[in-house]
Amino acid sequence: MKKMIALMTAGAMAVSMTACAGSDTKETTKAAKTEAGANTEADTEAAEADEDLTGTITAAGSSALKPLVDDAADMFAEKYPNIAITIDAGGSGEGLKQVSEGTVNIGNSDVLAEDKLEPEQAAELVDHQVCVVTMAPIVNNDVYEAGVTDLTKEQLISIFTGETKNWSEVGGPDEEIVLVTRPTSSGTRATFQKYALDGQEEASNAAMETDDSGVLLQNVKDTEGAIGYVALSYLTGDAGVSTLAIDGAEPTLENTYSGDYPVWTYEHMYTKGEPDEVTKTFIDYIMSDEYGEQMETLGYGVSSKMTVTEH
Repeated sequence: MKKMIALMTAGAMAVSMTACAGSDTKETTKAAKTEAGANTEADTEAAEADEDLTGTITAAGSSALKPLVDDAADMFAEKYPNIAITIDAGGSGEGLKQVSEGTVNIGNSDVLAEDKLEPEQAAELVDHQVCVVTMAPIVNNDVYEAGVTDLTKEQLISIFTGETKNWSEVGGPDEEIVLVTRPTSSGTRATFQKYALDGQEEASNAAMETDDSGVLLQNVKDTEGAIGYVALSYLTGDAGVSTLAIDGAEPTLENTYSGDYPVWTYEHMYTKGEPDEVTKTFIDYIMSDEYGEQMETLGYGVSSKMTVTEH
């Protein structure tokens, strides 16, 4: 009898536990479905919000920053298909001038606004610092293959100021040096002049002067004995030219982060006052962790990885 009571009690407990387990499973499943439904609903609302944001953005300025802004605009368009973005180069000085005048929403610049504008004009602009850009001296492959792979800063200054006129003077071939230069409005020129040439003015070559980095790259590629400089963002693939080290330091992101390579600066996206919602959304996207993963593949540095913040 005692044995039967024990069995009946054990059976009752088993049924009770099964019922409780079933109840817990149902509640968990219900909760999971509710959470999944909420997430799906939130995702749908976010997607709809992305699609609902409409407007136009115009930007002009730095040719060094243009590849990044172009790439970001393409990815941004996938999230915000109803926003039209127009991006021009023209140089940092031109970009700052246009954003100051209100003819574009964003002025892209390699230099600070106060370096190119009057103090009262610069004071009206808001600076959005987006990344680090490294500038590299480049030469026609014939120069590199003849043995010029590394220049001291003194040699670089002598070449770009026009004092050194033949590659044989720096250990290269008996060949005239052809400068491919940039206009004074160029932010890339300002950066290179400040950090590679120690502030000295580069000689002008009107026949090959351009602030279009793509054109400059092609000119160096096509002209024997040519030398110029571009941002690393123009050298991520097979560019058909060779980069030169400065005092033994190669122009790479790693050497920029460590402070071993000296010719770099921060890139800026300026707005006149605080940006409108559409422009702010685009700038925020470029500065987001989501897009940050893309920067280095394009040849730009992530500001947070710099071990030095000043030259």
